[in-house]
This record gives sequence, C-alpha cells and structure tokens, in this order.
Amino acid sequence: MNRANTPPAGSRSIDEILAAARARLDRIQPVQAHRAQRTGAHLIDIRPAAQRQAHGEIPGAITIERNVLEWRLDPRSDARLPIADRYDLPVVIVCQEGYTSSLAAAALHDLGLHKATDMIGGFAAWAADGLPVITAPPIG
Repeated sequence: MNRANTPPAGSRSIDEILAAARARLDRIQPVQAHRAQRTGAHLIDIRPAAQRQAHGEIPGAITIERNVLEWRLDPRSDARLPIADRYDLPVVIVCQEGYTSSLAAAALHDLGLHKATDMIGGFAAWAADGLPVITAPPIG
C-alpha cells in the first residue's frame, strides 16, 4: 500500500470540512442577503480583486479579501475595521460561488461573531437573481 496516498489519521476531506462549517450557519439566499443589507447587515465580499474586476461587485458591500478577514472583523484585533466593535455584528460573507464564504463565516463564528453567515451560491447567484451589480470598467 502506498502510504503517501493514505489520508493521515484525523484528517478530513474538504467536503467534510465544508459540511461541518455549513452545519454551523444559517445560510441565506441572495434575495435574503439583499434584504438583510437593506436592514443593516454588512455584506462582506471576500473575493480577490481579479474576480471582482471580471464579474462585478455588489453595491454597498465591504471588500475584505479572505487573507485578512479575521483580523478586520475580530473585535479584539488591533487591525479591526471600525464596524467590528461587537460580537453580534450581522455579517453576510460573499465569495464567487458560495464555498469559500462558508469556511470564512465558520471562522468568524470561532471568533465569537455568532451572527455571521454566508450567501448560498455567492456572487454568481446574486447576479443570476438580477440583484444590483456594479461592473468595473475595462482595464487598459
């Protein structure tokens, strides 16, 4: 047996990790996210700049790329954004298709942000539902 292909004891597949993250969240549809934004929730777009340039952005969403998300939203962090001043902060994490956002929202739960969730289907579903989108001007 090739030991290099045998998963180490205690390891989980990304599908298992994703399922565990989603089990902790009250995920919402794009229309619900739009309504939540209009009533005070913060939509947090964690997509890289290239995806936002290629596909567009959600008006009013706060851009925080994934690699700094926890530092910007942890109320205990010296690098937090001014909005991250409490643990009941309503945030909806948005990625391109709704996978990375689930992992990110679960990480926010680990920080104590118990109202954090993500949007099912991500930005692609938001745009497909005909919700407001800002398209970027072409580069060059």
